[in-house]
Amino acid sequence: MANLQTNFLGIKSPNPFWLASAPPTDREVNVTRAFKAGWGGVVWKTLGEDPHVVNVNGPRYGAVHSNDRRLIGLNNIELITDRPLEVNLREIKAVKKAWPDRAIVVSLMVPCEEEAWKKILPLVEETGADGIELNFGCPHGMSERGMGAAVGQVPEYVEMVARWCKQNTRMPVIVKLTPNITDIRQPARAAKKGGADAVSLINTINSVMGVDLDIMAPSPHIDGKGTHGGYCGPAVKPIALSMVSEIARDPETKDLPISAIGGITTWRDAAEFMAMGAGTVQVCTAAMTYGFKIVEEMKSGLSDWMDGKGYSSIDQFVGRAVPNVTDWQYLNLNYVVKARIDQESCIKCGRCHIVCEDTSHQAIWAEKDGQRHFEVNDAECVGCNLCVSVCPVEGCITMEHLTEGVDARTGQPINPEYGNWTTHPNNPMRVAAE
Repeated sequence: MANLQTNFLGIKSPNPFWLASAPPTDREVNVTRAFKAGWGGVVWKTLGEDPHVVNVNGPRYGAVHSNDRRLIGLNNIELITDRPLEVNLREIKAVKKAWPDRAIVVSLMVPCEEEAWKKILPLVEETGADGIELNFGCPHGMSERGMGAAVGQVPEYVEMVARWCKQNTRMPVIVKLTPNITDIRQPARAAKKGGADAVSLINTINSVMGVDLDIMAPSPHIDGKGTHGGYCGPAVKPIALSMVSEIARDPETKDLPISAIGGITTWRDAAEFMAMGAGTVQVCTAAMTYGFKIVEEMKSGLSDWMDGKGYSSIDQFVGRAVPNVTDWQYLNLNYVVKARIDQESCIKCGRCHIVCEDTSHQAIWAEKDGQRHFEVNDAECVGCNLCVSVCPVEGCITMEHLTEGVDARTGQPINPEYGNWTTHPNNPMRVAAE
């Protein structure tokens, strides 16, 4: 079987799957239960100063479901731990002693004052924890107090606090980034400039899940009032992938280790983030939806895929997709594809025809010889892939790459040579070919 062991900043774990915001409880430390289930590491639920914060005594979560009731997105107004700091520290020390082969990273959030960080760092260090994660991402509750996203949205603050921490602890410092910012590269660059060893992303996205039309208040609500919360779950994965890729290919941060977060539910999700440059992945919503044992499928699925691809270790494919992420202007404009409908698997639902007719390029015929029949008109097809996206039968519609002949839509010979917008004759700013 493939070797799933990871070494992230010198933090070793038997697999790359780390439970995010791992919630300890007095009845039995949930982190211990997570390790028994097979998780390679945890990021301990964010600690803060005493007196501890107080969470609401009511609905903290809102959800978006698919038609078959699958959880697509989850919103929360949960704050950092509401258990005393001393209790958390005692449990971290005990769990690390009992599970020395598992990664324990402690998430921290204290006021943006150097003395506050200097005070808490040695307390965490004494537990034997493997590293710290600076929570600069929480978009609600704590941000109103000048912490969380209030820090993460100001690169100068990110750099400043990262530097404080690096100067006052031996532990690796991971900076957790907020997605609620225009350019994710800016805080990532600041974290690196401040000496951070790695970044983790994304934290949750500002959101209001819906409106209760009976009482006219955001949903969920507390005593008739609601507020914005943090959005996570499968729906945020594309946003997270994009932001991870931006950091992984930015010349200033491309060598900065990444722990990826955001909608990771399956082994394939994890593999995609690692191909985009992540060394570990953090999972929260999937565990909240399906329980700790979901990690069993993640581990076996990733191992089987690696075996099939000939990868013996995770390092062999981490970052392999990054060179293929580019800007639009460098896409090959000479690349011509046309949609193809497999008549054997087509169920004649007509969805492809309807969406192409109403919202795209009217490139699909709906009839042949007086019979219901769906076929692509190459003279109109631009290869946009919309029909593939909406077809209910997987693999029924595919895209065929044309390499010779004439494009029936443009009437121009198909050019097999690479050509992008920077050299295209329609571009008034084009660069002349050498």
